Amino acid sequence: MKRIHFTDQDLMRVRVAGGIGAAAETLDSLRLLHGHGVGLGFRRWQVAVRGRVDERARPLLALLPSLGPQVDVWSLAGDSMSIEEAVDRLLGAPRDLLRVEFENIRFRRADRAWARNLVDGDREAWLQVTAALRACHGVTVAPYGGGVRAHLAAVRGAYANAMAEGGVERLLGQVCGPLLRWRPPVLELEHPRDADIRLDGRGLVIAPTVFSSGGAELMVPVLEPAAPPVLAVPTVSDALVGGTLWDGGGDASAGQALEDLLGRTRAAILESVAVGRSTTDLARRLGIAPATVSHHTSVLRNAGLVTTRREGKAVLHTVTSMGMALLEPGSRPVR
Repeated sequence: MKRIHFTDQDLMRVRVAGGIGAAAETLDSLRLLHGHGVGLGFRRWQVAVRGRVDERARPLLALLPSLGPQVDVWSLAGDSMSIEEAVDRLLGAPRDLLRVEFENIRFRRADRAWARNLVDGDREAWLQVTAALRACHGVTVAPYGGGVRAHLAAVRGAYANAMAEGGVERLLGQVCGPLLRWRPPVLELEHPRDADIRLDGRGLVIAPTVFSSGGAELMVPVLEPAAPPVLAVPTVSDALVGGTLWDGGGDASAGQALEDLLGRTRAAILESVAVGRSTTDLARRLGIAPATVSHHTSVLRNAGLVTTRREGKAVLHTVTSMGMALLEPGSRPVR
């Protein structure tokens, strides 16, 4: 368990970033592709890209040892969503930073000599890494780039709305999940190693991620002790969210048509209730007030697109067959 300790000054310095960058997302996508137990949100993506990541990715796989810590590519390549900017930063990474990032990595025996070349700044070795990064990004991330950027922007907007409506407490409550708990003034993060991190006035940056699925991760800029750590928060939790990303493969026309027909908020609600959602859950996910959710679900219900029922204190909304036909243009309403 990692425990992140906040002071009042830290709470005033919490901010939201747009993401962790193209390089870190690409490495996470490779880790996800070669891992076990990939979540439902990534099944369709995994099927689409499996077998297309070839030997060109080998240098990146060397940076993913099966045991112990792994290389923090965010520290080395920055948070730019441009893969070319990430490559430029990787090739210019300071030697001191390379030593810090690589010193505790347990590389496979066959990769150790090559890894030493990386630490020494050997350009040929780093060109192998950047070529692998470009190749992998071109298969696992770039085809879905439009959807990924739109998703991250929407999540960032929801985080910002939460902070505007209820302050940092509301924001921290929204990003928490099974592996992340806010117990003021401490944010608890599930981790195999026990540690206490004191922000000491630096604040915290919260960054939504797409391909990181193993739980939130705290990234610390080791050569900048006064800079705030970054908390990378996974945001693709189920098949519905994943479907909106992988359906397009770079073509968001269907989603745009639905927004044009219903409006952005109602389209998002209709997509979310495909698996059934409560008013409170919808408000939290979309970053809007429960009263606003109730208004929009009433309009969708009157149009025959959703049904509503009460279970205890919760009001649950579910998509109808007509609503599903809008979400899946190839389907037909059940008569």
